[in-house]
Amino acid sequence: MENIFKYYEFSNFIKDTSGTFSGNEISFSELNETHFLIFEKFNKTYNLYVSKYRHKKDIAVKSPEILELLVEDYNKSLPKHRMAIKQYLN
Repeated sequence: MENIFKYYEFSNFIKDTSGTFSGNEISFSELNETHFLIFEKFNKTYNLYVSKYRHKKDIAVKSPEILELLVEDYNKSLPKHRMAIKQYLN
């Protein structure tokens, strides 16, 4: 997973204090000024979301305006999981 985070320039993991991700750690990659891909670290798995925030600084602090689960239990060896990221970042 580290290769995925580095290749797509995801942030370092930070603790969610907004309650949106139940206090789990999250990492994000910026799509534009208001839209982001977010990986949530849940136990030993990762969930991938697309989200909309008013400001980048609101991530992990405030609830997003829009949040959609793209992939539950992300597995980089599955092509359909890799495509979920590529459709937004390539």
